[in-house]
Amino acid sequence: QFLYFIEPSMAGPKKQKAEFSIRTRCFKQNPMLHRKQFVVVVNHTSWNGTVPKTAIVKKLAQLYKVPDENQISVFGTKTKFGGGKTTGFGLIYDDLASLKRVEPPYRKLRLGMGKKKPPARRSMKARRNRMKKVRGIKKAAAGKKKK
Repeated sequence: QFLYFIEPSMAGPKKQKAEFSIRTRCFKQNPMLHRKQFVVVVNHTSWNGTVPKTAIVKKLAQLYKVPDENQISVFGTKTKFGGGKTTGFGLIYDDLASLKRVEPPYRKLRLGMGKKKPPARRSMKARRNRMKKVRGIKKAAAGKKKK
């Protein structure tokens, strides 16, 4: 049993949060849904890890001169094995009203526009009944879901 310690200087050059480039392909205008849709290709060879979606949205807004970043929806991003390249799907809506009308609720929730689904009625009953069986401080522990 040997433990090896690698000094940071021996590990090679450390990647920094640097530049990344965005390209779009399969670009389509969808006038019936009031949006533009495309495949997003992000090249991030000098980036350490995955590029955040917020950074991708900011660059897309700058690239396509979108007045409001909330009109852009990016989803389905997958990083290629080994890193350096990520592909995903992007939508740019003409206005917020069409985004709210067309986007599915789970994606609106990710964008911070939808309503969170309340807990199921059965689970609320189960929680209440668990809490009935204990007294005092232990009620909080009983209220948490058991695993």
